[in-house]
Amino acid sequence: MSDQVPVQTFVVGIDRGAVLQRRAVVSKVQRRGAWATLVIGALGIVLALYALFAFQGSGMWPFCLLLIAAMAPLVVSTLLALKLDQERQRWFAANELPPVAMRMSAKALELACEGAAYPVILPWTAVKGFKQVKIFGQFVLELQLQPGIGATTAGVRGLDQPAVRTVVKPSPLLKPTGLYLVKALDQPVHVIDQALKHFSGGTASVTS
Repeated sequence: MSDQVPVQTFVVGIDRGAVLQRRAVVSKVQRRGAWATLVIGALGIVLALYALFAFQGSGMWPFCLLLIAAMAPLVVSTLLALKLDQERQRWFAANELPPVAMRMSAKALELACEGAAYPVILPWTAVKGFKQVKIFGQFVLELQLQPGIGATTAGVRGLDQPAVRTVVKPSPLLKPTGLYLVKALDQPVHVIDQALKHFSGGTASVTS
């Protein structure tokens, strides 16, 4: 019997405490901003309605209607943003934080996403790598896919999960949060970059 050659993999773990702290900060900042926007929008509508009825016959009604038309979408979009945040918190409550953030092999990049039922699997042909950006005062890694890659692309698995879509292709109503908090990973960014280049054959990397 011939010996089996072990599959070479690179695993990046997660610091649970850092992630939980990050969740609280992101939710607090997003909700505070959403409520502030909602108050501004509602106040604009109230003032426009007051002027519309208080100054009848003054010719101000077109401006009042324009103000209402401008503020109404702002109020609606803010309510939707708050709803999306509530859904994200329900995902967090219903799903355990995965112990592993990502796993790389010669075949694919496997990503664990908070709130997702199963990992995202991406063949290297679908991956550009990660972009390191600063959001809410902390560095995070955002997943970068090749143009045209989607949930139905051959070899791709897991991109259609709602929890994945919120971080890979976030709603314009919510500020992007990034896929991974850098300080919550047990490997430094430059080591992750080297591993990406190694397993992808040089086609994927970490950029900033």
